[in-house]
Amino acid sequence: MKRLYTVFISCICFLFICAAASAQNWKDLAAPKKGTKWIQPSQGSPAQPVWGHANGLQVGLSPLPGPRGLLRIYTPYLGHQEAEVMNFIAFEPIVKRGDHRGLSELEMSTLDNKRGKRFWSANDSTSTIPAREDIPATGIIEKTAGAETLTVYVFSEAFDNGAIVYTRLRFYEDQPYEVEITTYTAPGSKALDHFIVTATMGNYARLRDLYLQTGTVSSGTLWPGYKEDGFTAHAHFPVSSFIKNRNGVAYFIAAPNEKNPSVAAYASGTNDHWKYYGKKATQYWYSKNNNEKMKGLVNGRYAYWASQSPIPGGIAYENFELKAPFVQGCSYVFGVSPLTANDFVKKIKNKRK
Repeated sequence: MKRLYTVFISCICFLFICAAASAQNWKDLAAPKKGTKWIQPSQGSPAQPVWGHANGLQVGLSPLPGPRGLLRIYTPYLGHQEAEVMNFIAFEPIVKRGDHRGLSELEMSTLDNKRGKRFWSANDSTSTIPAREDIPATGIIEKTAGAETLTVYVFSEAFDNGAIVYTRLRFYEDQPYEVEITTYTAPGSKALDHFIVTATMGNYARLRDLYLQTGTVSSGTLWPGYKEDGFTAHAHFPVSSFIKNRNGVAYFIAAPNEKNPSVAAYASGTNDHWKYYGKKATQYWYSKNNNEKMKGLVNGRYAYWASQSPIPGGIAYENFELKAPFVQGCSYVFGVSPLTANDFVKKIKNKRK
């Protein structure tokens, strides 16, 4: 019976792989439905997997442009065009007594031998069997703690280190520039020490200043002499150094140090997709499960990923994340505010929620 079940699952996976391989260009997929509050995938045909606020932050998945194994963060309210990614979020679980992170963007898929772990969406927490990327779940609209919400689950195939994880994405109508990401292990997973959801493309917006209780910390100060084409080591900041609102919720905040990031002189040969346009914005994390062991981590790059092109203005933060001991159902919130960092800090210091 076990052998028959294995063959059955293998056949299902093969069909999904064949269907995905025949998928058309992402622009040929059905466009998402946009209502007054929410944007959701169309149903009944291969469709673009996009969820979120109709006029705020949105999240997409492959086969939309970009590497597999990443959530795409869209911010059209900053003047960005369709499918323009402001940042990516990767899944990086660390198993107990393990010494390295799983890397959702870089590991090879065991389903089709392509780079990047396969992500798929569902309307519940039980859909652990791989599903087609281009037949996305609608997401569920309901009332949560008095506010209307849109919820969708995003699953990943197993990681090379034995982690099997998924997340719940939830958007709240009164928080148009945020997405809540709740982290879980699925049945059969190895136990975890950490499940890091990391924003991986801070270099696009050229994030250079961290805002902490003691003031700003610049990437140039942390790594003044670094001019290589790889990643720096991570810098760690305890949650006690974060800026807090009146209820003690701690925010890890990063922003560009340029007055207008859309105006920059790029080195010859810099790929156009690195050239930022649109309004300046402030990116941030906070957790709804504050833990005294939580830390904020950043690393930096002097040259854009997979290139020798130096970043205009010098080294900038690339990965930007929270790291805490894993607890099933721990929630992290990622946001991209159109406010300047100083105005955003003033706002949260007066915020009671």
